[in-house]
Amino acid sequence: MNATVARTLRLPAMAWLQSRPQLSTEALIALASLFFAIAGNGLFWNSAMATHPGSLRYALSLLLLLLGTHAFLLGLLVWRWNAKVVVSVLLMLTMLASHYMGRYHIYLDADMLRNVLATDRRESSELLTASLAAPLLLGLVPTLAVWRLQLTDRRWTAALSWRAGFLLLAAGVAVGGALLSFQEISALMRSQREVRYLATPANVLLGLPRALRGDNPVQRAPKLPIGLDAQAMHHASGSRPRLLLVVLGETARAQNWGLNVGARQTTPELAQKPVINFPDMHSCGTSTEVSVPCMFSPWGRGDYDEKKIRAHQSLLHVLDHAGIGVLWRDNQSGCKGVCEGLPVQSLADATTPGLCANGRCLDEILLQDLAAQARAKPGDRVIVLHQLGNHGPAYFQRYPPRFRRFTPTCDTVELGRCTREQIANSYDNALLYTDHVLAQAIGTLQGMEDYDTAMIYVSDHGESLGEKGLFLHGIPYAIAPEEQTHVPMTMWFSPSFARNRGLDLECVRQRAGRYTDHDALFSSVLGLMQVRTALYAP
Repeated sequence: MNATVARTLRLPAMAWLQSRPQLSTEALIALASLFFAIAGNGLFWNSAMATHPGSLRYALSLLLLLLGTHAFLLGLLVWRWNAKVVVSVLLMLTMLASHYMGRYHIYLDADMLRNVLATDRRESSELLTASLAAPLLLGLVPTLAVWRLQLTDRRWTAALSWRAGFLLLAAGVAVGGALLSFQEISALMRSQREVRYLATPANVLLGLPRALRGDNPVQRAPKLPIGLDAQAMHHASGSRPRLLLVVLGETARAQNWGLNVGARQTTPELAQKPVINFPDMHSCGTSTEVSVPCMFSPWGRGDYDEKKIRAHQSLLHVLDHAGIGVLWRDNQSGCKGVCEGLPVQSLADATTPGLCANGRCLDEILLQDLAAQARAKPGDRVIVLHQLGNHGPAYFQRYPPRFRRFTPTCDTVELGRCTREQIANSYDNALLYTDHVLAQAIGTLQGMEDYDTAMIYVSDHGESLGEKGLFLHGIPYAIAPEEQTHVPMTMWFSPSFARNRGLDLECVRQRAGRYTDHDALFSSVLGLMQVRTALYAP
């Protein structure tokens, strides 16, 4: 009797497991769009509803707008032959994107997507934490359900007719949603246009094609030459060659830079040296992918043309055309195209004891054999040191234990588990270490008496540490907070460099107090190295 009952109970369960529910591709798209709108857009809902909290009509309007927009986009992309693969990828991608967007309050525009594509193994590994379990599970459950479906097969004429009708319906739903609360929606688009970068996966579907254009990690084209007319002025007889060290900082912000008279002294070693500080320096972008190509370009932010910048050679190529030896030493994720075809040393994979561990090296690795590398080629040299610097969220891993002076610290990449004070302390300890590295670099240059030496330090962009609910960087430039665009810049010149180049250092100090930005770097370096070219802006 018990066996008979067990078999009777088991039959429905087995039948359910063996069943293959049948669904049209359009119905699958509609269900996926509804899932995206409800489960994958937490930050979008929080940001959009903040303007009209408690308004059910406004919430319904946003829901219809999200649902219709995603259904229309998926209606163009998803067909029966690729439906399961594309929808599955989008389900997992949406859950992961929603997780990181909510945790760090980031916006997925084309520049941020380009950053994601350029992220190397070391950077991505720092973001793989236990907190990913929940979004992965939330994406896995509907993905498994998708693969159990049996999609309706139609003749191609019927399929096209159904799809045309579906696209019209999806567009109608989106337009109807906008019209339902037209005044509120239009006000949102005027005052918070950036909210569109929070609608997931629409932000990925629309931003990815732009992120993949031109110079990017997936598709690269040869750089168009610039500055072929460049010529270095002849030195006086018996004069020494010049060595300019350009230290490219990472994620350092001006508000925490000790030389800018911040709340605490994060640059005690530089404060004891005859450096010239620029307290009102501003970046070209809010990410390395944007700022580095821009700051080494003759066009810059003032005449910004992303396609033009990425398609052409950089300042380093102009120096090379003039016969000045260049070298890029990297402890980060590459030069973003500005050193293409030029000498490069990647030190991020070094194994030097005391400086390197677990696939990462501290920035002092950039100073090893620096003098020997400079002397390896005769004549004037420009060497770029690309720091790991303050790259987040693992600020606590950017400095050795002896620089843990500001406490308590945030010793995890899960910034949500730390207080603002702990995050700022870890960040400032990393700045203390950068101060030390720069002071050591100056010491190395001072010891090279066979060269006239100089150093420029400038960060590529800043960082948000919780202000306005934002963390990390990469906010679209038009709405970026000052914490992500106001960066430190400091210069040092040996007495012989200043004298032989004819620099009026008192004039430089006076100029340092005024506004400047990354656009000044291109011609400043050419001027310091006395390179003549039509690209030089006096």
